[in-house]
Amino acid sequence: MSADDWGALTLVLLAAGLVCASAAWATAARRVWAPPALLLLLAAGIVAAAPPDVQVDGRGLTTVLVLLGGALAVAGGGPLTALVFDLVDRRESAPESLETAGRVLRGGAWIGALERLAIFSTIAAGWPEGLAVVLAVKGLGRYPELRAAEDGVRTGAAERFIIGTLTSVLWACGCAGVVLLVR
Repeated sequence: MSADDWGALTLVLLAAGLVCASAAWATAARRVWAPPALLLLLAAGIVAAAPPDVQVDGRGLTTVLVLLGGALAVAGGGPLTALVFDLVDRRESAPESLETAGRVLRGGAWIGALERLAIFSTIAAGWPEGLAVVLAVKGLGRYPELRAAEDGVRTGAAERFIIGTLTSVLWACGCAGVVLLVR
């Protein structure tokens, strides 16, 4: 296979991952579609990394690559993070505390989407230091809520914040990594 063929296969895998990730936003479909989205991202990463040369030819396909990677970073991280929370909630002895934590950390889905977009953008643009800036802004912005939630009662908000942030960041970094491997 040529370098362009490997690049085209990477585009197809990212597009299929985006379709799966979009379908996973429905709560009932999360367990069905989030794992294939993750597997498709992993497959795209392997296809982008394994051959000696992978490329997309032309400015238009490079734009498509970046747009697909960015869209997958934003759309796929939410369902995957929610799936991880489902697994954590199921294993916790007091799931009501995690539900309370979800109410304390309002706007988590929107903040997570913006966080993944910012992380993807900084890494894809070749400025990995931006990752530290994004995480610092998020941590400082959430600190008052986390502090207030933990005063007096154990809500699990801090744990939920850490789990959600790490899942979301790893997903966005994976999407940006695929783009960087091909570009």
